[in-house]
Amino acid sequence: MTNLYTAQATATGGRAGHAKTDDGRLDVNLSVPAAIGGDDGSGTNPEQLFAAGYAACFQGALGVVARRQKVELSDDSTITARVGLQRAGLAFALDVELEGHFPNLSAEEGLALMQAAHEVCPYSVATRGNVDVRLSVR
Repeated sequence: MTNLYTAQATATGGRAGHAKTDDGRLDVNLSVPAAIGGDDGSGTNPEQLFAAGYAACFQGALGVVARRQKVELSDDSTITARVGLQRAGLAFALDVELEGHFPNLSAEEGLALMQAAHEVCPYSVATRGNVDVRLSVR
């Protein structure tokens, strides 16, 4: 396989530092949430960045699957990603919930579409077997 696209970002200072992409499109300060002992500063954190990326990627995968299945997604459909940070012995782990909102589909149709997207989304493929990912529809 060859890469279709490669993103590059550099972080300094860890969770209380700064992250920036090589093209400058993302340039953010990082802060440690109070829930994990930080100062809860005004910056973002790796879990928020992961949640935003996963939600966007999954929404894109839904579009691909919907087109393949000839299902029309409304323009106001959304995916909300909740990314939890957990302690796993001496290590840490992530926990993910992906919640879909599909005004023009039944809950069953939306969940079936999400299950199909979960098979093709690069984030889902990367986390499979490593991260507990739950799918739900509101």
